[in-house]
Amino acid sequence: MAKLIDRIKTGQIDAPAAKLIGFRLTAVEQGSAVFELEAGPQHRNPMGTLHGGVLCDVADAAMGVAYASTLADGESFTTLELKINFLRPFWDGTLTATARVVKAGRTIGLTECDVTDADGRLIARAMSTCMTLRGDSGESR
Repeated sequence: MAKLIDRIKTGQIDAPAAKLIGFRLTAVEQGSAVFELEAGPQHRNPMGTLHGGVLCDVADAAMGVAYASTLADGESFTTLELKINFLRPFWDGTLTATARVVKAGRTIGLTECDVTDADGRLIARAMSTCMTLRGDSGESR
């Protein structure tokens, strides 16, 4: 079986949530990933700013791909915990979610992600704990 990250890069793994929300992978290397979102009115909450769940989703995707880039053939993963801090409001425009693996242990790993606007201002910071799955626990994931 091809490495998970190779299947993501070549589009063999479909991400319906990415299509629905509108974010896309723009870069991936060992232990890091970058996604972009062109935020617009369709992403707003009732207060008129970007919905926190959308920020969380794009950060989660970036952290997941960053973690996936560290996995060996036949390994998969699941997210155990996800935390995000919303640091400034955002309305419309391009957001960049830049994720990196802080620690990739044998079973448990930690990732973080900064979501910035086009001027480089920090909009949100997220962290995620991931668990590597092997054998039967990683099948069909």
